[in-house]
Amino acid sequence: MAYVDSLLSKCTSFSQLKQLQAHLVTTGIFQFYTCRAKFLDFCAVSSAGNLPYAAYIFRSITFPYKNEWNAIIRGLAQSPKPIDAVTFYVSMSRLPCKPDALTCSFTLKACARALARSETPQLHAHVIRFGFASDVLLRTTLLDAYSKCGDLDYACQVFDEMDVRDIASWNALIAGLAQGNRPTEALQLYKKMRENMEPNEVTVLGALSACSQLGVNKEGDRVHEYIKSRNLDCNVIVCNAIIDMYSKCGLVRKAYEVFNEMKCSRTHVTWNTMIMALAMYGDGEQALELFEKMGQTGIEPDSVSYLAAICACNHAGMVDDGMKLFDAMDRCGVSKNIKHYGSMVDLLGRSGRLDEAYKIVESMPTVPDVVLWQTLLGASKTYGNVEMAETVSKKLVEMGSNHCGDFVLLSNLYAAQGRWHDVKRVREAMKGQDVKKVPGFSYIEVGGTIYKFMNGDMNHPKWKEIYWKLDEILLRIREYGYVAETNYVCHDIGPEEKENALCYHSEKLAVAFGLISTQDGTCISVNKNLRICGDCHVVIKLISKIYEREIIVRDRTRFHRFKNGACSCKEYW
Repeated sequence: MAYVDSLLSKCTSFSQLKQLQAHLVTTGIFQFYTCRAKFLDFCAVSSAGNLPYAAYIFRSITFPYKNEWNAIIRGLAQSPKPIDAVTFYVSMSRLPCKPDALTCSFTLKACARALARSETPQLHAHVIRFGFASDVLLRTTLLDAYSKCGDLDYACQVFDEMDVRDIASWNALIAGLAQGNRPTEALQLYKKMRENMEPNEVTVLGALSACSQLGVNKEGDRVHEYIKSRNLDCNVIVCNAIIDMYSKCGLVRKAYEVFNEMKCSRTHVTWNTMIMALAMYGDGEQALELFEKMGQTGIEPDSVSYLAAICACNHAGMVDDGMKLFDAMDRCGVSKNIKHYGSMVDLLGRSGRLDEAYKIVESMPTVPDVVLWQTLLGASKTYGNVEMAETVSKKLVEMGSNHCGDFVLLSNLYAAQGRWHDVKRVREAMKGQDVKKVPGFSYIEVGGTIYKFMNGDMNHPKWKEIYWKLDEILLRIREYGYVAETNYVCHDIGPEEKENALCYHSEKLAVAFGLISTQDGTCISVNKNLRICGDCHVVIKLISKIYEREIIVRDRTRFHRFKNGACSCKEYW
């Protein structure tokens, strides 16, 4: 069949491939299944081929051989509809011609691409039943399928049962854990891998993603050092991930250093990541400067670039600049999507221009989504506009929104104005619809270990020391005129109980732990899952001044860098 291989390698277009098929048919070579399998495989997966035509030929074969099934399943697994490969596999498994290890491998790859969560365990059962469980490559493919489908417990089980692990198997699980919101485990596995073999570009991408999610800059530094020692930073995708990691750890200056010192050419992703990093940090002016510089270097800003620039205006309160950018998109032929409208609604809403924000929502060419109305609801709460909040809440109810944040924002607004009857009504509605409030938690990295704190947490071994430190903090900040902002407590309780409820928010616990666990002058970095509350914002500003510490808090929407009693957000958040 070397003759057929040679002829196939010379085909550079579909028309040439069809001419070759005619030649093989007229010479009688096409009747041999090995020839047909090679032709089908080439036709199904090569750039000169045509998958629908390969499927047409396959269906004309009365009794396809295993290699022919494999060829068409492989092609379908790489197609825009990979689930079709699973359908063909099911048909094959019902026939006397049973699947082999290659068939299972191609089908598992299809499951991974199609996120076929229910089919993957069934394939796993077949792998065991057919006796392929000892195949290292096949088990790695199985591990990858479980990881990408989100079945991380099964993925870990497959990994633990492997006698021999190659670098693909390690990478598959690290990436799966990082992408599946289990970043702590991803980092632990990365460290364990380094004891066994050298990570490559794929490995460090997973590790950097985990560091980004946790906001752990010291672990990120270690990964970065490894990358530099192996020259992996010649890869632009790796560089982009480093920039993203440092920006999400609150170290935007380090991110900018990496951006400036890149050994490889910058892509759209590189520029957009850096602009968004500056936006999240609240440095609107530098973000816009970089946006302008991007166009000057010959890389025209795309829709993501404009979104990042508008977000920069949003976080810096640069309303006029944001509106100019929004209008410029039409002139430059850059299409707007719902995120651009959402950012503009947020920009106007944050500045108190609620009526203009409402008009933008109503004037949209597409139907506004839940997020847009939620953004406007948040702005209504910030400015105490009960009428607007009630109007927007009705819109959200009409859209079937059942998000706890909608109820909480409206409840908080009523509570801030002492309308406890309305607070009770909202909370009863939450109970009636079985809406659960998302608990607040914060991460902090100390000594290479990541600690998680919940509101009112007493699970940490040093919880008594942490609470004593908080008591000390309260005494010291009161000397600077601190008064607890109890309007952030949404319960009809006494002033003392409200103050106690505020005192033990997760970010305060994390900062107090940082103070007792690190040397004087050390920067404290905290990562929070929700927005920082106003009282915590005031308290941490005072802590930064009294204890002479720089404190970085990354909340759900942006970074707050506290230093000498001031915050980088300039009270605009």
